[in-house]
Amino acid sequence: MHAIVAREPGGPEVLELTDVPGPYPGPRQLLVRVDAAGVNFVDTYRRSGVYPGEFPHIVGVEGAGEVLAVGDDVAEFSRGDRVLWTDAPGSYAERVAVDATSAVRVPDGVPTEVAAAVGLQGLTAHYLVTSSYAVAAGDDVLVHAGAGGVGLLLTQMAATRGARVITTVSTREKEALSRAGGASDVVRYTELDDLTTELPALVRDLTEGRGVAAVYDSVGRSTFDASLASLRPRGTLVLFGGSSGQVPPVDLQRLNRAGSVFVTRPTLADHVATRAELLWRAREVLGAVADGSLSVRLGATYPLAQAAEAHRALEARETTGKVVLVP
Repeated sequence: MHAIVAREPGGPEVLELTDVPGPYPGPRQLLVRVDAAGVNFVDTYRRSGVYPGEFPHIVGVEGAGEVLAVGDDVAEFSRGDRVLWTDAPGSYAERVAVDATSAVRVPDGVPTEVAAAVGLQGLTAHYLVTSSYAVAAGDDVLVHAGAGGVGLLLTQMAATRGARVITTVSTREKEALSRAGGASDVVRYTELDDLTTELPALVRDLTEGRGVAAVYDSVGRSTFDASLASLRPRGTLVLFGGSSGQVPPVDLQRLNRAGSVFVTRPTLADHVATRAELLWRAREVLGAVADGSLSVRLGATYPLAQAAEAHRALEARETTGKVVLVP
C-alpha cells in the first residue's frame, strides 16, 4: 500500500510517498481503509524531531474510514462500520490498524471527511472548554489562532456556553471566519507593533479593565507573555500548542505577580484516558455536528502524495479550519 514516511527528522521535504506492507488487525484491533487522514501540528512536531520518536515512521495519527476487518476479541465493531480515530500511528496511509478501544463509530449524519476533520480537534476543543477551564455564561475568554481548526471549534463551543470570545488572527479574511464562528471581538495581531504590550491593553479595554477569565493559547513562544498579561486575577492560561515555538522555562513567581493566575499544559490523551470519557466527548462533538449546531470547516484537502505541501501550508499559517489528506 501507499503511505507517507518520514525517513529522518527534518522539514516537510523528509516526507516521502512510499510502498510499504499493509497492516493486519491484531487482537482487539480494526483494519480500516483510510478515507481521510487529519493533518495536525503534532505531526509536524514528530516529523521535525521536536517530539522524540523513531525514524523512519509512517506519519499521522488521525483519520476516518471504513472497517475492512476486525481482529480477535472485538465485539463493538463490524466490517463496513464507519469509524474515526485520533491516536493510530501510521494514519497517512491507505490502510491502518486501529485499536478498537480508541475507535469511535461515525453517525449517519456526519460525512467521513468531516469526521476526520473533527476528531482530534473537536475532542481537543471539548476538553479545553469543559475541563482545562470550564467556560461559564458571562465569562470573557481569549482564543489565539481563532481561524484555525481548533480555534474555530473552540470559539463556537465557548460562545454556545454563553462566553464572550475575543480572538486573534492574522488577516482580514481570517477575521471574517472567526466572527462567523461566534467571536465577539477580533484582533489582527499583524497590525500590532508590540504584541506583548498592546494585546493585553486591548483585551483590558474590551473587558472594562478586568482581563479575561481564560486564555486558550496554541501559538506558544510568541504569544505566551501577552497571554499571561491578559488574564484577570486568578485567571487560567491554557497552553495547548506551540506553533511559533515552545515556551522557555517560566519563573513561577510571575504567576504571583500576574494575580495568582494558573497555567496548565494539557494534552488530549489525558482527557480521553478511559473509554467512557472518550465516548462522552465524541458523542457531544459528533452530535453537535450532526444537528448543525457545530460547524466544521474543511480548510484544505490534499492528495496523500502532497503531504509535504500540506505540512508547509500548516506551518506557514496559510490554512484555516482543518487540513486533511485523501489517499
